[in-house]
Parts: sequence; C-alpha cells; structure tokens
Amino acid sequence: MLRVALLSLILCGGLAIVDGEASAAREAQTVAEQYDRGIRYMERGYYTKAVEAFNRIRNYYRDDPYAVRAELAIADVYFQKHEWDQARLAYDDFMRMHPRNESLDYVVFRLGLTLYNKAPKAAGRDQTWSRQAINTWAGFDSRFPDSDHREDVQRHLTECRERLARKEILIARFYERREAWTSVLGRVNGVIRTYPDSEYVTEALSLKTLAYAYLGDVALAEATLERVQEIDPEQAERLSRKLDGIPNP
Repeated sequence: MLRVALLSLILCGGLAIVDGEASAAREAQTVAEQYDRGIRYMERGYYTKAVEAFNRIRNYYRDDPYAVRAELAIADVYFQKHEWDQARLAYDDFMRMHPRNESLDYVVFRLGLTLYNKAPKAAGRDQTWSRQAINTWAGFDSRFPDSDHREDVQRHLTECRERLARKEILIARFYERREAWTSVLGRVNGVIRTYPDSEYVTEALSLKTLAYAYLGDVALAEATLERVQEIDPEQAERLSRKLDGIPNP
C-alpha cells in the first residue's frame, strides 16, 4: 500500500510538473503566437481547442488588439462547425460591440450567411430566414463599396429574392386553381412590384392577364398581355390562345 501511495504521489507530482510546464510554455508565447495557434486548431478541425485558445486571449489580454480578433475568430469557429444560431449570435455581438471595426463588412457578410444557410432551399417552405438575410444585407454595396464580399452578397441576395418570388408564384397558382382571381392579383402584383428583375415576372404577368380576363376587365387584360409580349413573345402567343377560350362576361 505504501508503494502504491508513493507511486501515486510521484505520478501526481509528475503531472503537476507537466501541467505547470505547459502553462509556462503558453505564458512564454506572445499573444500573436497564441492567436496563430488557435487559427491552426480551427483549420484542422480542433474546434474545442480553438475556442479555448481564443477565449484565453479574450479573457487575459483584453486591451490587446488580438483580443478583438479572438472574439471574431470564435464566431468563425461556430460558423465553420455549421452551428448557425451560435455563429449568428457571436457575429451580432461583435457588430454591436465593435461597430467601427475594420472587418465590419466581413462580419455583416457572415452574419447574413448564417441566415442564408438556415433558409430552406425549397421555395414552398417557410422563407423567414431568406427575408432576414435580405434585411441583413440591405444596402451592403453603399455601406461597403470597397468590400471583397460585394459579389458574393449580391449573388446570395439574388437567390434569396428569387426564392421569395417563387414562393409568391406558388401561392398565386394555388389561388388560380380555386379561381380566386382577386387573390391571384394580390400575389402577382407583389412579385412585379417587389422583384421587378426576377425571372418569375413573366409568369406573374401571365397570371395577372388571366386574372383580369376572368374578372371581366378586358382592357387591363390586353394591356398586361402587351407587357408579356415585350418580354416573351412565345409566352404571349400561348397566353393569347388561352384568352380566346375565356367566355366574355
């Protein structure tokens, strides 16, 4: 028993020395070196170690510029792990705490991406996150005219808008099948007004033409058909044949 106790003491003492040496080694590193180590952990997928490294910098070197960089790196770790809610909160906190930081364009870009990544790709599903991504990126070009992320933001914005326009068309089609023409007009007018550059505008105008025709407003139906003709003559011809089959009121 005495030998076991002595062995335990030796082992514990050895571990304490090792831990102490590791702690001393960390203290000997500069803040920049500790930050670089955290980045290497993140790049290799050692996310827990990365967060520990960044938290240590943030907690013990609060007045050092690397403490701010560590805060942002923690958000990046969550993003890289696809923990979108955690990443969103971290980016949002960073933006609130450092509204004039030189990396603010990157933060807004990534904040919008967390919302974009949460949004379902199928247009028929709830698109709340797509709308929030659009709101987050609103005015990005004017706020950050020199940002390297402008093209990516515009590409994702276009996809989000097309998704929302498609959703409105699906709802309009639902009302069309039920011959609820006033409701059809409400939906397609929203697409035409809100997403004028969308690929679904022609379809919206076509539905609008049919709605006016079935509601008995021949003049507006013909005027809307002319707009379809300007965009897509073939679609206008098909639509014209449909109108011929609609009985006059």
